[in-house]
Amino acid sequence: MGTIFVDNLEPQSGTNLTLGSSGDTISLASGATSSGFGKLGQIQSTTLSSTLSISSSSTSNFADISGLSVNITPTATSSKILIMFLLNIAVGDGSKHMRLMRDSTAISIGDAGSSNQVQSTISSRPTSSNYDLDISPLAGNFLDSPNTTSQVTYKIQATLGATYNSTMYINRSVSNSNNDFHPRPVSTITVMEILA
Repeated sequence: MGTIFVDNLEPQSGTNLTLGSSGDTISLASGATSSGFGKLGQIQSTTLSSTLSISSSSTSNFADISGLSVNITPTATSSKILIMFLLNIAVGDGSKHMRLMRDSTAISIGDAGSSNQVQSTISSRPTSSNYDLDISPLAGNFLDSPNTTSQVTYKIQATLGATYNSTMYINRSVSNSNNDFHPRPVSTITVMEILA
């Protein structure tokens, strides 16, 4: 039996699709549509392979992760931006909180809680006290609607919260010894324009 390759399949509402020699059938309910999946407009990405250390006496404030930002200019105000991120972070003591930023606006953060709780995109708190070896991969994605055709900068910020006064390390462990159990990972941020 021959094979037919199809670039685009758009069944009408209420029709059936038969899958290969198995004869399995998928039905589209009346009124269903195959549109609305969106098309990929553009991809922009930044990878940070170098190591950073960030220390501050005011660790309750979020700090930019230098070199971990990406610019994108949407082609239409109706476009959505899919952001995918990975931040490899270690600290000498305490929790690690990360948040996504669109220019100067925090996005994809939790609702406000009590006064000492940190509104973040993702957080990590190791149960072990052996922080010298710990590197937390904070990763996720978020679909944003910037509603603009001007350039937008997406970036990652991090903090330890107000309880701890320590140093954050990016892409390395705290002790950073010359051993195979002290890796050197990368951190990345990638944005994709999804056209309406």
